[in-house]
Amino acid sequence: MATNPALNPLAPVAREVPHTVSPGLWALAWKRLQSDRVGMVSLAIVAAFLVMMALSGSGLIAGDWSKETGVNYAPPSFIGADIEAGAPAAPEGVTTPAAGPAVEYKSTVVDPLADALADIRGEKKVPATEAAPAGTDTGKSVDPLADIMADIRAGAKKDANVAEARASTLPLGGDKWGRDVLKKTIKGSETSIFVGLAAAAVAVFIGTIFGALAGYYGRWVDDFFNWFYSIFSSIPYLLLILAVAAVLQQKGIHTIILILGLTGWTGVFRLIRGEYLKHKGREYVQAADAIGASNARRMFVHIFPNVSHVVLVQLSILAVGFIKAEVILSFLGFGVPVDVVSWGSMLNEAQNELILGKWWQLAAAGTAMAILVTAFSLFTDALRDALDPKLKGRMGA
Repeated sequence: MATNPALNPLAPVAREVPHTVSPGLWALAWKRLQSDRVGMVSLAIVAAFLVMMALSGSGLIAGDWSKETGVNYAPPSFIGADIEAGAPAAPEGVTTPAAGPAVEYKSTVVDPLADALADIRGEKKVPATEAAPAGTDTGKSVDPLADIMADIRAGAKKDANVAEARASTLPLGGDKWGRDVLKKTIKGSETSIFVGLAAAAVAVFIGTIFGALAGYYGRWVDDFFNWFYSIFSSIPYLLLILAVAAVLQQKGIHTIILILGLTGWTGVFRLIRGEYLKHKGREYVQAADAIGASNARRMFVHIFPNVSHVVLVQLSILAVGFIKAEVILSFLGFGVPVDVVSWGSMLNEAQNELILGKWWQLAAAGTAMAILVTAFSLFTDALRDALDPKLKGRMGA
């Protein structure tokens, strides 16, 4: 018989237990990642590069990267202006007057180009009445080349004004056309990072689909995909990339993405196949089979969330590798076209500039790529440790 606690003060009082929710995989991973200072600093650097890529793609920054704002090979501002490089060159066809006393040019010959030559030399025009001998016709003559020479003089003055308007120094220097190296580096980061991320997404998608089918179905399906995987893995990776690039014979960002995506899925396939072989016999998969779940639902609704951390880590690893691969392809001439700038094309231009002692384009592109690749690699290691803490324990043991 139940006892009323109000009538019996000695009866035990039932206390309500607070309902707690166990944190999921991603919440625990984020908490572990926050405790890693190196990982968080690397994440901030990668996020800054991604924001810069988005701003460059929208045209808010570095939209006028191809504009010739400085003199040819303008040095960086922290070095100072080069006297020879900073002085604007004389326009083509215009000669500077020699040092010494000026000699007035007079001629008694009727020359239709006399006025134009006098203007180019900067001399005082002699009136026709003084230059013409006595008895000659001093009427105004029709010069058929007057309009042409006027256009030439106007063009020369315009080129001189443009040369004077160019800056003698730029923040990180200029290239051989006078374009700002800083803006080229920002615009090049947009191309290189976009190619790396997009190609990594294509490779991860192909590798995940092939690995899921091979690991889940097994038997002849597994044999077929293993045979297909062996063909790609037996060819040296760089040679395979160059062979596919030579077959496509069309330069462009989308071509590079296809080249890298179609050749870089083998590592993802091997890992996903192993995970599906391990998870397809688990109790939760058998329970899904018992309630009538289809094969596709078991593969991508039940098993895939439990292996998604492997996919995420492989995505970040491939992004780093594909950024470097795009730089190599563009450096060798198989990458972006000439009207698109990337870190690889900047390094390709810089190899000729080093002969002349112009090192700033190489330094800018190389430093930006080194910072991003290093930060991305450190973030990938921190992310892998956060998603799979047992791996860090096994590696430290």
